Amino acid sequence: MPETVKRYVRYVDALNRKVGLFAMYLIFGMLGILFYSAISKAFFLPSLWTLEMAQFVMVAYYMLGGGYTLQTGTHVRMDLLYSRWRPRTKAAVDSVTILFLIFFLVLLLAGGYSSTEYAIRYGEESYSAWAPKMWPIKVIMCIAIFLTLLQAVATFFKNLAEAIGDPIEEIGGEAVS
Repeated sequence: MPETVKRYVRYVDALNRKVGLFAMYLIFGMLGILFYSAISKAFFLPSLWTLEMAQFVMVAYYMLGGGYTLQTGTHVRMDLLYSRWRPRTKAAVDSVTILFLIFFLVLLLAGGYSSTEYAIRYGEESYSAWAPKMWPIKVIMCIAIFLTLLQAVATFFKNLAEAIGDPIEEIGGEAVS
């Protein structure tokens, strides 16, 4: 593999690792919001914002972890035949099937961008009593989709390198060859 591809893989892996590790801690923010919600409902007037804010934090948690999940291979996979294949066969098949994911992510990003642009332009608000602006979570979703797309391309390069017999190895959290 060319050195620029290896550098790209290293950079994207490092970026998604940092974002993914940050996203893991968002679960504590969501738990804090839900704990506050339970306390306020039990002892005070219930807050209007807590449920929806917890949903927004959950979306950020889930979406920002996408690239990291793809990088670490901890996503859901149909393993009926896959586990019996040799590593190079797996890599060859993965380098083809990831193209479908890349196509899907490009479409998702285009739709997300369009929706975000609309939310910013027209001041879109949620249809709840709290009525928060929708553009912040939509921007986070677009960033997350973009990072997952970058990771999918990096994964394509890693799979292709493995399939042709020149793997880009992971050593100490850094991709090297």
